[in-house]
Amino acid sequence: MPGEREPSVWPRDTAARAWARSASAEMHSGFSAVRHYCTMSCGVRVRLHPLPAPQAAELASQWARIDALWREGLERFGGPFLAGSAFTAVDAFYAPVAFRAQTYSPELSDAASAYVQRLLELPAMRQWYQEALIEPWRDEPHEAEVRSLGDILSDGRRSAP
Repeated sequence: MPGEREPSVWPRDTAARAWARSASAEMHSGFSAVRHYCTMSCGVRVRLHPLPAPQAAELASQWARIDALWREGLERFGGPFLAGSAFTAVDAFYAPVAFRAQTYSPELSDAASAYVQRLLELPAMRQWYQEALIEPWRDEPHEAEVRSLGDILSDGRRSAP
């Protein structure tokens, strides 16, 4: 596989690379409740409406799994990124989750919260966020979905035309 051993994409260390690929696959295929109830919306802050008990438990469980996964990577490979000292593909897979954490404020451990802040402070992430704020186009079905799931506490985005 062409990028398999590329140190700028995946960690060079075999254990870190294997863990990173597994964690990336988990992000790629999992966390459906986080994706559904905490949609990607840069610039807004949302307080979710109370969910029925089964859905609330599923969402809490998935945020707890993300928190545990992040703590595992940070502790096992020494941080400040999930698989060690460099930003790699596994961090890219979880970048949208950092924006979701910023939007919805789930309960996260101190280590996971610090990781979110590290990601959000990266120049590329700040650029992504700033460009999202000035984007005037809105997808009304997505906007309606966000409103149906929670109360918008603040909206720092440019006004839609």
